[in-house]
Amino acid sequence: MAVLLISTVGCHSLGYYSQAIHGHFQIVCRTTSIKKLLADPQTPESLKERFQLVLDLREFAGRELKLPPDGQYLTYADLGRRFAVWNVYAAPEFSLKAKTWWYPFVGSLKYQGYFTDERARRYAEKLSAKGYDAFVGGVEAYSTLGWFKDPVLNTFIHNDDLDLAELLFHELAHERVFISGDTDFNEAFATAVAEEGVRTWLKAKGKSSALEQYEAELRRKQQFVDLVCKTRDRLNDLYDASRETVPSGRAAAETQSIAELRAKKQSVFKDLRQDYQQLKQSWNGDGGYDEWFRQPLNNAHLNDVDTYYTLVPAFHRILQSHHGDWEKFYREIEHLGKLSEDARRKKLLGTDHR
Repeated sequence: MAVLLISTVGCHSLGYYSQAIHGHFQIVCRTTSIKKLLADPQTPESLKERFQLVLDLREFAGRELKLPPDGQYLTYADLGRRFAVWNVYAAPEFSLKAKTWWYPFVGSLKYQGYFTDERARRYAEKLSAKGYDAFVGGVEAYSTLGWFKDPVLNTFIHNDDLDLAELLFHELAHERVFISGDTDFNEAFATAVAEEGVRTWLKAKGKSSALEQYEAELRRKQQFVDLVCKTRDRLNDLYDASRETVPSGRAAAETQSIAELRAKKQSVFKDLRQDYQQLKQSWNGDGGYDEWFRQPLNNAHLNDVDTYYTLVPAFHRILQSHHGDWEKFYREIEHLGKLSEDARRKKLLGTDHR
């Protein structure tokens, strides 16, 4: 699950500015009140059930998770497409340092969003031509951080109950705490809130079997993240070593060294795919991450996982240290938000024994 923080203003070309405004307000213009749809006899009963679940989850988020519904997710829009937006991620060919884009109000983000797949892929191709590894990922929902009232979308309304709960809790978490310019912090925080929120919701519903299955799913997710992190460590070592060995100023030797580096990089990715197949066997063939591996593997694709999940265990530990007291948890997170980005990350990683 991913989040795009709407960037309808920013220091970009007129074309980007125009598509962002047009795309968002196209969604706004398609919204209809969920209350009205629930009262409409033409609304399918299956859709009404999903709307009622959204309303219940909003109420639970406000009451138990201390998240601010504030009029969010009270309207519905059918966009007639699979994703709400498509995010472009990029990193240099031989570096895991993510490319960032700057926007007013939200600061630097590690992705740039487009409201059509075609525009996103066209931009990704331009980045690739400049020597970047680029990756395009479809996004089911995004938060406007309270600037607008976010609607429920067809892109996620039919997700299973747990995925829907995770998504709504994740988006609402962004409204509770958001630190300008720190993508890793914001996304990992919202992911942790979503996971703990689903646990709390299932316990409150007395759904012990579903909770057991969800815990197993989280364990598989952590194993997947650990596998990607191990691969990133290998790539970091490879790229660091290459800076000392790739000659400069001798065209033929430099070309040969770069070719060798590319081959070693692909070998690392090959090992990652093989390791995943072994991991699947330990999961009795569960293919929950097959779709991720169908995408071309590159630095940007791995960075997406790092952004959303590497810091998540630290946030879980902070909540546990407050014995599940959400208000105390949020206060500590807000305090961390006042530190520098480097200080925040060091403090969080200091609580993470990965």
